[in-house]
Amino acid sequence: MILAFVLIAGSLVAGAAVLLLMPLLRKRADARPAAAITSVVVLFVMLLGGAGLYALFSNYKWVEAPTIADTPAAMTARLAKKVAKNPDNLDDWLLLGRSYTVLQQYPLAIRAFQRADRLAKGQNVEALFGIAESLLAQDMQELGGAAGHLFEKALQLEPNNPKALFYSAFAAEARGEVSLARERYLKLQTLDLREDARQLVAQRLAAVEQGPDPAAAPAEGAPTIAVHVTLSPSLAAKVPRDAPLFVAARDPRQPGPPFAVKRLAASFPVDVELTTADAMLQTRRIAAGQQLEVVARVALGGTPTATSGDPFGQVSYHVGKDGKLNIVIDRLAP
Repeated sequence: MILAFVLIAGSLVAGAAVLLLMPLLRKRADARPAAAITSVVVLFVMLLGGAGLYALFSNYKWVEAPTIADTPAAMTARLAKKVAKNPDNLDDWLLLGRSYTVLQQYPLAIRAFQRADRLAKGQNVEALFGIAESLLAQDMQELGGAAGHLFEKALQLEPNNPKALFYSAFAAEARGEVSLARERYLKLQTLDLREDARQLVAQRLAAVEQGPDPAAAPAEGAPTIAVHVTLSPSLAAKVPRDAPLFVAARDPRQPGPPFAVKRLAASFPVDVELTTADAMLQTRRIAAGQQLEVVARVALGGTPTATSGDPFGQVSYHVGKDGKLNIVIDRLAP
């Protein structure tokens, strides 16, 4: 590219020089040797002066620009192009998923790991972990849904995998399956773990072995959430008979599992009462004074996590102050 430009520019300069020097070199009766000297001087002035002026005023970069910095984003973009040309390389899809995770582009990471999972026909633990952890990074409630199921699947493939054991134990704890959680925490203690991981497992095991806190059983005067749930006639045709209905209380300012949740059959109208006994985790329970959001959602896909098109309704609830409030399921999840 640069060579072609130089050749063209040189040709133009040479042509201009010929036109200007011809009168100087034309033989006349009074021709003098000085004419030849003047011709040579003019030629050099045109060549060197033109080159100098162009270098001074031109925007052209004569020195090759440095290559684009190997930032994570740039390397990931190049990897994505490579994967597009060779879409059947499992290792490249896994690497692309990890790269998107580093960039915190979790939807893209999920897509990459899902492609790796399909290529591995569901037998690659890293792909399963990648999907599950990306889901959790977006919504911790996925622990009780798709992410939890993926950890269970990973545990079936590798029964002694520490990460699969821990996450599946924690998911079981969140579901209230205390015996299963305890069994997995105990198995984790038999494995060769780092000291910080061993301490974390010991803490979770101690919490599980303490059993349900007596305060978890709703005593007289304990905080409760009471709602009356109805279904808008406009959505009645979209709700199958006995579809799962989840009623959950959460704090939108504190991401994580709900403070209380119940699953019922979607038969309307229905009165629902949430108490401390409906907590997913012992450390997250409803308490007087909380300003929570109560959501009633029909799970068309049957999962605890919302999917697009699920009918739902919600209401703001002040625990300890509000009485029974009405929730009308009148909209669809985006």
